[in-house]
Amino acid sequence: MSWTRDQMAACAAQELQDGFYVNLGIGISTLVANHIPEKIHVTLQSENGMLGIGPFPYPDEVDADLINAGKQTISKLPHCAYFGSAQSFAMIRGGHIDLTVLGAMEVSQNGDIANWMIPGKLIKGMGGAMDLVAGGKKIICVMEHVSKHGEPKFIPECTLPLTGKNVIDMLITDLAVFQRPDHSSSFRLIELAPGVTADEVSAKTNANYLS
Repeated sequence: MSWTRDQMAACAAQELQDGFYVNLGIGISTLVANHIPEKIHVTLQSENGMLGIGPFPYPDEVDADLINAGKQTISKLPHCAYFGSAQSFAMIRGGHIDLTVLGAMEVSQNGDIANWMIPGKLIKGMGGAMDLVAGGKKIICVMEHVSKHGEPKFIPECTLPLTGKNVIDMLITDLAVFQRPDHSSSFRLIELAPGVTADEVSAKTNANYLS
């Protein structure tokens, strides 16, 4: 058994601390908003200009004017604030985001991440990912362990264009959790999904890591 997308998001949510300012990327990362632990108060930031994002709305609560950076409809909290892109990226580049959770197409054993483009495919732009991994105090990557073709995504070196070098602090996949205490250390396997063995993780990983 591997973790579902919701379970991966819930795992990432356990890293939230009271008072944190947090940016959630698109995809699995956005689900973290639905798993914030009780008695933990965090402020979610979206680089399209919003502080104080709430959980995903129920169908009868949807406001088409409220969207996150992934263009998903969202809810707002009472202390919500809106601002322009300049202010938003000043928060990110100024080191005011305590935790960033985002997805990836590849992560290397050195903490590099590739998540913004596949050469030859049409893209709309790089978004805010490069700023987020450079300016965030702690970076968590949440992704499936292998691609839809069964190829490892946790690898020795990224083959796709990089978003950032040596920036990932924790990697959460549907099979396991890897962590490194600092950016000069190797990733260490710290948790397995229920029913997943260390041998299975090893067989589906090309990167070197500590166990």
